[in-house]
This record gives sequence, C-alpha cells and structure tokens, in this order.
Amino acid sequence: MNIKIERINHMIMEEVSKILMLEVKDENIKFVTVTDCDTSNDLSYCKIYVTVLEQEKKEETLKALNNASSFIRGELAKRIEIRHIPLLKFLYDESISYGEHIDKIIDKINEE
Repeated sequence: MNIKIERINHMIMEEVSKILMLEVKDENIKFVTVTDCDTSNDLSYCKIYVTVLEQEKKEETLKALNNASSFIRGELAKRIEIRHIPLLKFLYDESISYGEHIDKIIDKINEE
C-alpha cells in the first residue's frame, strides 16, 4: 500500500471518529469505535471497520452507520482536502472477537 493511501486512511479514520462522536445525532451510533480503514487506490471506495460496545446491537448499529454514510461523507468533504471523497461502507471488525476467541483457546490449553 502506498504512503498516500495510508495517510488518507489515517485522516479518514480520525475524522470519522470525531464525526461519530460529535456530529451524528443517532444514539445507536454514539458508542462505536473505528478500528481500521481501507481505501481503494483510486479513492472511489472506503471500507471503515468498527466495533460496537453492545454486541446485541451490532446489526442495528451497522445499518444506522450505513444509512448515515452520506452525511458522514459530506462532513468529511468539509474536513479533508482531497479531490474526491470515497463512498463509505461500514463493516463490523471481526478481528477483535477473533482475538478474544484465540485467547480463550490458549487459556484452555494452558489449564490442561
């Protein structure tokens, strides 16, 4: 991945976190953590990976985030100076729960 894309990913991640915390009025979205960002090389799409505080509201929160993506994209356009703001797609970051699963397996093995 080139440095320009990495820098853009970092900026998008930072600004989306701020927007979710301060600008979005939907209460379902308040307790979301942006964990990663993956922008395509042509800047047309950006996958934003998030985790949710309450697991049972995961689907509901993702739906609310994707519904708010055009608003968030508009706010990004005001804050980041790049020619084209990519389309945003919010996805649940499975890596944290996967890591916890691996930790439990390791603990179980150590107990035996």
